This record gives sequence, C-alpha cells and structure tokens, in this order.
Amino acid sequence: MSITIDYAPPRKRLRQQASRDDLVKLGFMAVIGLYLIVALGAPLFVMLSKSMSTYRFDLATFEFQVSDETGKNWATAVTADALNRELGVVTEKDLATNSDGRLAATKFFPQFNFRSPVHYRIRGMTDDTAFLAGSTLEKGTQWREYDSATFRRVVLRPASTIGVENFKTYFSTPALARSIYNSVLMASISTVVTVSIAFALAYALTRSCMPLKGLFRGILTIPILVPSLLPGIALVYLFGNQGVFKDWLLGYSIYGPIGIVIGSVFFTLPHAFLIILTALSVADARHYEAAASLRASKWRTFTTVTVPGARYGLVSAAFVVFTLVITDFGLPKVIGGQYGMLAVDIYKQVIGQQNFEMGAVVSVILLVPAVLAFAVDRRMQKRQVALLSARAVPYAPKRNVRMDGFCFAFSCLVSLFILGMIAMCQIAALVKFWPYDLTLTTKNFAFDLMDGGGWAAYANSIKLALLTAFFGSVIVFAGAYMVEKADGFRFGRGVFHFLAMMPMAVPGMVLGLAYIFFFNNPANPLNSIYGTMTILVVCTVTHFYTVAHLTALTALKQMDPEFESVGASLKQPFHRLFFRVTLPVCLPAILNIGIYLFVNAMTTVSAVVFLYSTDTKLASVAVLNMDDAGDIAPAAAMGMMIFYTNVVAKLIHAGVTRGLLARTQAWR
Repeated sequence: MSITIDYAPPRKRLRQQASRDDLVKLGFMAVIGLYLIVALGAPLFVMLSKSMSTYRFDLATFEFQVSDETGKNWATAVTADALNRELGVVTEKDLATNSDGRLAATKFFPQFNFRSPVHYRIRGMTDDTAFLAGSTLEKGTQWREYDSATFRRVVLRPASTIGVENFKTYFSTPALARSIYNSVLMASISTVVTVSIAFALAYALTRSCMPLKGLFRGILTIPILVPSLLPGIALVYLFGNQGVFKDWLLGYSIYGPIGIVIGSVFFTLPHAFLIILTALSVADARHYEAAASLRASKWRTFTTVTVPGARYGLVSAAFVVFTLVITDFGLPKVIGGQYGMLAVDIYKQVIGQQNFEMGAVVSVILLVPAVLAFAVDRRMQKRQVALLSARAVPYAPKRNVRMDGFCFAFSCLVSLFILGMIAMCQIAALVKFWPYDLTLTTKNFAFDLMDGGGWAAYANSIKLALLTAFFGSVIVFAGAYMVEKADGFRFGRGVFHFLAMMPMAVPGMVLGLAYIFFFNNPANPLNSIYGTMTILVVCTVTHFYTVAHLTALTALKQMDPEFESVGASLKQPFHRLFFRVTLPVCLPAILNIGIYLFVNAMTTVSAVVFLYSTDTKLASVAVLNMDDAGDIAPAAAMGMMIFYTNVVAKLIHAGVTRGLLARTQAWR
C-alpha cells in the first residue's frame, strides 16, 4: 500500500543561530570598524569634499546703506556689486578666494574716514550671506548698523560652491601640474634602481655560500630605523656645495632629481629587499635539478626558474617602492631644491600659503597613483600560487668561489653605501662647523637652544611611539582576531577587512591633511582631541594599520580552527580560549607588531607634520624644522637620536621576545 502526497510544504533554508560568543565578537568587530571609519573613512570623505569646494565673494548678496553726517538720514540701499561696477576696486581675479578669504567693506567707499560721524548699514540678501564685524560672525538679511570706527573692521566672507574649479586651477598652473610628472618620474627611476639592487642582494643571500650573511641582513635593514629626512642631510654633507665628494657629480647638483633618487634608494631598499628575500627563500631544489639535467645554461635557469619563481615578490616590491617614493615628503623637502614634488606641494599649499582647498586637491591627485599601485599589487597577490608542495625539496646553494666572491663584493659595496650615509650623519652631528672646523663637540645635541621643540620633542616622540605600540597592537590584533575567528557574518567581516586594507593606499600627507579638515571642525564632537597627543596616536596607528593587520592575520591563520571547535564543545567562553591559547601562540607576531609600530612612530614625518601643536612637537618634525632654520648639524643630531632610540628598542624587543618565548612557548 502506498500513500501519495500531493502537497509538500516548501523547505526552509536552515541558518545557524549565532551564539553569545559570536555576538560578542561581532560587537568588538563593529567597535573597531567604527574606529576605522572615524579615523580613516570620514576624514578622507571630508577632504574629498573640501577639494571640490570653491570660494568666491558674491558681491550681489551684500547690500549697504550710508547715512548723512547726522547719522539719521539714510541713502538708498545699494549692493556691493553695483558699487564695484561703478568703482572697479575689486577685480574678477580677486573675487576668487579660499575658505579663509576676507574682503574689507570699506573698499567700496573711497571717501571712508573712520573718524567721520557717518553711520553704515550692511545686510545679506540671503540667509547664508556672512560677514565679520571684528571677530563676530553675522549672517542673514537683517540690517546691522555700525559707526565709522566699527565699520572699518567689517569684512565680507566668501560663499561656498561645489565644483571642479580647484582642479582646473591646479592643472592650468604649469609649475603645479609639472609636479605630477616629476613625482611619477622620480618614483619610476627609484623603483627600477631599488628593485634591481634589492633583487641582486636577495639573490646573493639565497643563492650563494658567501660568508657573513646575517651581518649583511642586519646592515640592509638599518634605513628602516631612520626618518627619510636623514639621508637627505647625509647627501648634503657628502655632495652638497661644501660636500666631501661634490666633484664626483661632474658639475651637477645634488639638490634635485639626483639627490631624490639616491636618497629614495637608501630608505626604500630595506622594504624591497625583505619582500624579494622572502620570495627567493621559497624555492624547490627539484626545479634546479631538472634544469641541470636538461643541460640548461645558468642564464637560462635564471630566467626560466629563478625570476618566474620570484615574480610576485618583484611586483610587490616594485609597487611598495613606487608608493613610498611618490608619497614621501621628508626627503624631497630636504634635498629636492626647486624640483617640485606632489607631497611637497601639499606642504607648501597648506603651511606656506594656507590654501587648504588646493592642498586637498593635491592630496586627491597624490591618492590616485597610490591607490592604483595598491590595487594592482593586491590583484597580483591574488593570482599567486603556492610554489612549495608537500614533496618540495628545500634549495641549498652549492659553493662557487667566483660567484660567492662576486656576491660578497656586491653586498659589501651596498653595505658600505648604507653605513657611509649613517656615518656621515654621525659626523655631521659631532663636528663644530662643517667643513671649516672639524673639532668634535656635543653642542649640536643642545636641542633646547635650537628651533624645533628641544628635548621635549624627543620625549614626545618616545611617548607617541610607546602609546602607538601598545594601543595599536591591542586594536590591530583584536580586529584581526574578530575577522579570522568569528563564525558567520561574512559580509561584515569582508567590510572590516576592506577598511583594514585601506590605510596602505593612503599617503601620510593625505591622511594628516584629512585629519585637519575633519577633527579641526568645531562642530565635530571629537574636536577636543585636535592638537593633543591622542590625535597623533590615532593618526599613527591608522597610518600603519594595514601591515600590522596582515601580520596578525598571518599568525592567526597558522592556528588550527579545531581549537575553537574544541573550546565550543567544552562550553568554554571564547575569551578564555583567547587568553590561554591564542594569545600565547601568537605572542611573537604581537611583539613584532609592537616594534613595527614603535619604529614607524619614531620616524614618521608626513602623517604628523600637520597635526602637532606647541605641546606635542615631535623629534622627526624637529629635524624638519631645524633643517628649515639652517641648523643642519642639530637636525642630523636629532635624526641620530631617533636612530639610537630605534636600535635600543630593537635590542630590547629581541631580548624580551627571547625571554617570553622561552617561558611561554617551550613547546615550540
């Protein structure tokens, strides 16, 4: 007997119910995501709108009345536009201004005398029309009356409109528009030179049996510990007008493209070297054995095995170097001379001319190549495939006296270049008056007698670095943990990961300027942190968030997901698993994140140059200010203090790491 069912209810899709732990993780993710929105997304949006804001005096919206000498009988009302057409006191060019533009109302009254008994009235023709009477902002269509002594302090304020006029102005100014070409050219040349040298060095360390590999690896990472201004100062002493080797340039000047390229190679070389070294370290010896069995030449093996195996590392290194050079501010500011660069243009527009709108325009332009480079790099990384399988045989180089000698000589040459730059800065910091009086002195370290902030600036930098390392490590690792270990919420995790990757594509100068527009607005509830150490910490953590986030994700991905499953089956809350298992296992990565943030907080200039106040001057900015004031030797001394501090921090980090790992990770 069979039963036929004519109707079956539709099957509902089963959805896993979120546990309490998952909801807590989602809450933490939302909080840190909100931090990234406030610290990155919102400031960039405000800056973009600022770049499209144009300001102009709309004379047709202001109306005046003038009394007779009794101050009681008033003439017919007349607009400022009608008065200007009659008198021609303000040209069409003068009507275009910036957000802080002011136009004296007395310009429209040639016979004005502040001692006159005549009274004046002024009002706006719209509710948004604004003017200042002294320091008092007045708006609206209501008449306001002033005596002559007060009226001389009345200034008209511009009206704001949205458009692309600022971009048209920028591209129509030859000197400004040429900065784009200069920046791309310098970044391209520096990228080719740096990646070539970095590849040769990484190849020497991974494909030869030369001695002192560990020493060379340590020397090649030294430039990471100094601000980008320091190589500029070293080049001035080496090849400047009074430089030791100025004749080596055959009459060319170090101030300009030559200095920018040499300095860029110095401070970007470690970044490219470490990326390519990692790529070349992953090699399967079977590929080289196959090439040898096929009697392929060494050059053929190099071009068909070695280079293709490291191609993604080469691409990543190229884009990292390109982005670092095109967005760097410190080096071209010190050694660039009159050679215009985009990052320096932002500084000149904001600090020199107080033209924040044009500074925002340059920032948006600078953001484009950085974002494109980042997007291409990420796309290339997604196409990368595993080069090592479970059956892979680690590659071990064979001894070759000729090849090993060449690699050793080349590594010595590059190391000499790096150590020579640092040594030149050390000499500059210790001599009285280069090159006339080479007597050793410590007067250059008397920072309190110089412009720039003194020893307080150095103390502020250490404070900033410590706060950034601590709070940054907590925020970054917690955010990465929520992304990697939270179940479900695929869309929310994807959005958070996107926000975490954004800072990599945002240059420091752009982020700093965006913070001015966002946090310096009195209407912003967070305005109270502007000019404090807090905003410097927030900016620095945000600026270097992406690399730290990727480091944390890499460590978390190495943990077996079964830990969470076992913890859930034992009904253990996630925080107990986090503190007893996840945190100890990932301790090396957390310590690496901390030292990474500390070193970068000590050396950063571009991200904080717009945000420091009298009480929060920093050592890296002091180097810039002392160099601007002509105190180059004290600037070198302060730069070396940053270097000493980072070296000590690295040594402490190494000692602490070894001690903690010995106690907490004996299982390794």
